[in-house]
Order: sequence, then C-alpha cells, then structure tokens
Amino acid sequence: MRIVMAGASGFLGTRLAGQLSRHGHEITTLVRRPAQRTGEVTWDPAQGRLDLAALAGADAVINLAGAGIGDHRWTTRYKNVLRTSRVDTTDTISRTIRQLPEDERPKALLQASGAGCYGDTGDREAGEDAPLGTTFLADLCRVWEAAARPAEDAGARVVLLRTAPTIDASGSLLKPLLLPFKMGVGGRIGGGKQWMAWIALTDWLNAVEFLLEREDVAGPVNLVSAEQCTNAAFTRAFAKAVHRPALLSIPGPALDLVIGELAGEMQISQRVVPGVLKAAGFTWAYPEIEAAMAAALRPEPAMAP
Repeated sequence: MRIVMAGASGFLGTRLAGQLSRHGHEITTLVRRPAQRTGEVTWDPAQGRLDLAALAGADAVINLAGAGIGDHRWTTRYKNVLRTSRVDTTDTISRTIRQLPEDERPKALLQASGAGCYGDTGDREAGEDAPLGTTFLADLCRVWEAAARPAEDAGARVVLLRTAPTIDASGSLLKPLLLPFKMGVGGRIGGGKQWMAWIALTDWLNAVEFLLEREDVAGPVNLVSAEQCTNAAFTRAFAKAVHRPALLSIPGPALDLVIGELAGEMQISQRVVPGVLKAAGFTWAYPEIEAAMAAALRPEPAMAP
C-alpha cells in the first residue's frame, strides 16, 4: 500500500512507520518543516494547508498527530494546544480528502483518538457503543473524532483508533514510572480498585496494521488489551517485572499536587473492552498485564565481547 502518515515522528508513529516499511508498504510522511528527504511532504495544519497531490492516489492515510497528553501540566493554554493540535490536523486531512476527485481519494483514514473518551466507567464494561464521558479527555476525543467527518462524508472508510496507553519500556506510561519502581517506591494510585485501559505496544502496532487491511471495519475501534486489569494488578505486574516490592499507595491529593488536573483522569475507572477487534478475529500477543509487563521490561541481551 501507499500510506500517508501524519504524526510519524512521535513515539507510536515512528514505530508504526518502521513496521509498515519493513512489511513492504510505501510511507509518505507529512512534516511541518521544509521537506528534507524523499518521502516527506510539507504541510501547515494550523493554516489548513495541505497540497491535494500529497494524498492523491494514496491507499490510506494514518493520522496520529497531536501534542503529548502528559508532556505538560494542563494549564488553560496547554489544554488549548492539546485541542488545536488534534482538531487542526484532522480537519485539514479530512477536508483535503473530500476535495479530491473520487477516483483519487484514499480509501481509508485511520484516525487517532483515545480510550479515555468514555470517562469514568466504574465497573461497567465500555465497548465501542458505550456513550462518551464528560471529562476533559472525553470532550477532547469528541471534537477530535468529529473533525474526521468530512472524510467519512466523502466515502472514505474512517477508523477511529481509540488507543489506550501503551505498555513499552520507553513509552509515556512506563518510562516515568520505571525509576521509582526500581527504587522500590512505586505504588498503586489510591485504593487501586479502579480499572485501567492499556495495550502492549506490539499489539497496538499489529492491530493498526490489521485494521489497514480489514476493509469491512469502520468507525470506533477500542485499541486495548484483551483482558482488563485494575490499577492494583498493574502495580503488582510492574513490581514483579522489575523484581521490587510495591507496597505503597499514592494518595490522590498528593498526585493532584504533583501533576495537576491530569491526576483526576488517572484516578477514574476505565474498563474499556475491545469488542470490534475481538469480533474481527484479531489475536493479541500479550492479552494479560503480567506477560505484557514482563516482555516490555525484559533486560536487553548482553553484547558479546
């Protein structure tokens, strides 16, 4: 396939572009700086500028662009950055798809979103047909996904990738926690009974490639693990993988003080289930948290002298 990617320089985008390239796909990346090498196209989503030729004739577009959720405290200004960095990119891509002649439009748009769209689900399982929540992240996902409608209206197969935090040693979920857990001061958040949405990086990559090829799947898709876990189970698996105890509990107010409003999102319960992926026959390499954590934190093999 010829695939155009936005957000290819991010953590997930870099790894996805690499896997798709290894599997024989031709990748064109959208960059905001002047293009420097073959396979790059400059665009300006803040101004809604994207050359029609960049998408013409592509088999699919994958849009993963957006500022990092945990990169900064959620000030009013940064929450606006989170919103505009997602809506502007998605709107520019989807409107460009709609402007193309029918025979030149990409057949599919795989559009990033988040598993946080359901808000606090308590103990209730949230499949793709569950209502969206009322938290900041849920509202963010709502407007983010809505920006892809022009592409859907134009006949493209739009898949909304409702992605959970990924389990990988260098990812944004585990990396900041690795040192505290190795020092034996990691712990569950509050009582630890709240459900967590997560997915192994390997499974996320394979699921996106699976969805590229499944022409019968469209709409929201929860990219989450096959088996759900609580924060306490997540903490036990993390501690076991780094061979350290994790007996502490991090009080909610302390977390609020350190990271601000994001702490509230971390304390809610999100029992998100992958109904569409299961129905489509996707197979997880790491369906359970212990195996996923052990694989992610397995020591690198020593180099031969």
